[in-house]
Amino acid sequence: MMQSVVSIYPVAVLIWGKYSNREMNIRRFFLLLCNLVGYALGLPAQQTAVNPLIYADVPDMSMVRVDDTYYMSSTTMHMVPGVPIMKSKDLVNWELVSYAYDRLTDDVPAMNLDDGQNTYGRGSWASCIRYHKGMYYVSTFAQTTGKTYFFMTRDIEKGPWKRVEFAPSCHDHTFFFDEDGRNYLIYGNGKLFIAELEADLSGLKTGTERVLLENASAPAGGDIMLGAEGSQLFKVDGRYYLFNITWPRNGMRTVVVHRADKITGPYEGRVVFQDRGIAQGGLVDTPDGRWFAYLFQDCGAVGRIPYLVPVQWEDGWPVLGVNGVAPDKLELPAGKGLIPGIVCSDEFVRKAGEADLPLVWQWNHNPDNALWSVSARKGYLRLTTGRLESSFMQARDIDAAYHRTGLFRFCLHGRIGHEGWRLRRAFALPAQVRAGGCEDSERREVYCDGEWRTGRTGGGRENSVKQE
Repeated sequence: MMQSVVSIYPVAVLIWGKYSNREMNIRRFFLLLCNLVGYALGLPAQQTAVNPLIYADVPDMSMVRVDDTYYMSSTTMHMVPGVPIMKSKDLVNWELVSYAYDRLTDDVPAMNLDDGQNTYGRGSWASCIRYHKGMYYVSTFAQTTGKTYFFMTRDIEKGPWKRVEFAPSCHDHTFFFDEDGRNYLIYGNGKLFIAELEADLSGLKTGTERVLLENASAPAGGDIMLGAEGSQLFKVDGRYYLFNITWPRNGMRTVVVHRADKITGPYEGRVVFQDRGIAQGGLVDTPDGRWFAYLFQDCGAVGRIPYLVPVQWEDGWPVLGVNGVAPDKLELPAGKGLIPGIVCSDEFVRKAGEADLPLVWQWNHNPDNALWSVSARKGYLRLTTGRLESSFMQARDIDAAYHRTGLFRFCLHGRIGHEGWRLRRAFALPAQVRAGGCEDSERREVYCDGEWRTGRTGGGRENSVKQE
């Protein structure tokens, strides 16, 4: 039943207006209730796509269309594997098909939760995905390592991926393969920079870095609390369009676009969208010539949920939205639910040839693969104690598996378990965590048998745990 609820939940957030947060929550509740009743009565399903596309955490999206197929990358921060790649044929129904990397690095203690260090909220941030001459490229950057990363493959779904990395960490960058054969990187916050990349993307060409925009936030006013960032560059009809997010103080997240006839400028800019904080993203077109902007709205503990906004072109500028707002309905095929593309079974029974864990699962920081197994006891995820920690925030390896739907799966033990409900991302907390009555230091093994209880608190679901 829980899967059915997940599959129709996006329908429950269609009607928006200028309401207080409390009023918005009340409206969402009643819309969800109406949809659940309709589902129970077998009423007809929606016939067109609705916003948000996915009521789940898909932050900082980047999209590209290759023929009739769309690919989208997203942010994973400290979770691994990292930079998920999703696929769609219609911009509405998405399927998780791969990750750009298994591990960002093993060489930094914070990524391994070693020496009392961690990288919560850092790790890899806003990615950029592009396709060029038969090759798929995905880039990201990490404060944790101080580096910029490029991943490339000819088969985005199966790999393998080639990887290059270099210092420095270029914040919220976008890269662009220009028609003259040069490769560029644009990055920064507030003040944006441009530099030429080496032909093999192994670094910035010496002496090419310069300021592209001294104050990219300027079109949104002079009192800014978040400088323009999240750069994404596109070329349409011979002109360059640079998308950024900025946030005026006492205002909302805002989309600013700058355009130029040359990639190096000069650029002119304007605010192109302000609606309920829906911002940060870029442009994508359809095979039949329509344009959309992909953006996100920050919904607290649920995460950054993706929206599609129709785009029209007027006087060489993209005009986003319908009468300036993100519409509830879209002239695109209806969503078919999150199963099985984004949500999959919680069972740990694996068939021959299947990966140990489906793609929807991620670990909290780098796991120690010697301390977990789904084959040691068939049908169970076995999590074995590696070390004792005084804080569950430092519990390595066995700590977390994360479903990208906002439904977090927990392996709980002892009195510590219920503390997990307060976490935005999930932590599996086996016996190696010393807290709340779990004081012994003997080696234990915890089994998560996949029979998840349906009771929910604050967006999480509890699973049953067996100890032997």
